Amino acid sequence: MNKEIPIFFTIDNGYAPFLAVALNSAVKNSSKDRMYHAIVLHEGVTLENENKLKALARNNFKIDVIPMKNNFDALDDRMSNRLRCDYFTLTIYFRLFIPAMFTDYDKAVYVDSDVVIADDIAKLFDIDIGDNFIGACNDLSIADVPPLVAYTENAVGVKAHEYINSGVLLMNLKKLREEKFEEHFLNLLNTYHFDSIAPDQDYLNAICNGKIHYLDKRYDAMPNNARPVCENPIIIHYNLFEKPWCYDGIQYESEFWYYAEDCGFIGEIKEFKANYNDEKKQADKECLELLVKRGIEIPENEITFKKMNENGVKIRL
Repeated sequence: MNKEIPIFFTIDNGYAPFLAVALNSAVKNSSKDRMYHAIVLHEGVTLENENKLKALARNNFKIDVIPMKNNFDALDDRMSNRLRCDYFTLTIYFRLFIPAMFTDYDKAVYVDSDVVIADDIAKLFDIDIGDNFIGACNDLSIADVPPLVAYTENAVGVKAHEYINSGVLLMNLKKLREEKFEEHFLNLLNTYHFDSIAPDQDYLNAICNGKIHYLDKRYDAMPNNARPVCENPIIIHYNLFEKPWCYDGIQYESEFWYYAEDCGFIGEIKEFKANYNDEKKQADKECLELLVKRGIEIPENEITFKKMNENGVKIRL
């Protein structure tokens, strides 16, 4: 097999060092018999950091670093006419536009940048998800937080065991284009501006529920002290505040530091951690408390995904 495997990432300049760890792990665990193409969509990455990221490429593993705005500008007129929200808002949802922007691909992987790819990413790409829109894992990071479980069911309108994490996606781009996913998303966004705690993730769940292939948890293994370590993880996702470049004692931290050592940014990463002081850790704690608080409050709003669906609005495709 020699088909190119497209892998999408999105970052700003501050996240370049951590993306380098993800890329380094992906490159090192790639198969010599396959071709890979990492497409890094970014805002404000410096030329120096861009070159350091590109330096991780190999003969069978291309790395392109492309400004996000270039892709928004390249959208066809049909879609551009519907871009009513400001540019900043749309970047939050950037992964949702990949099908419309990259029409050369029928299938692709999207991965958040706070990951280690501990095995060949081709294993994910090769999974047959049939006519489903996406392949993804159940979001176990919320499973042990009752207010967030209630939020998924009472605001998003998706059962907790069906609610997926959008940090690792196997995307059926062809099917998403055929069903005019981005048009439906923009119509909902512009009409209702649903309040949510995880914007792109909640829209994906609300729209795609019933058309999701659920992946083995090894494809989105997250640190979680309430659960045992996942055996032989394929993708480790340092979700929310569980980041080894901020805290000690994080599950799977040894894997992160292994790939960080020769990623080209080890000095910057160690400096970042050394400067992650008590004030920043307190801010993390307060942010998590706010997340839970909003998870309790949002279901009481007059407009939620669930309430609009119950009122006859087409939410799911």
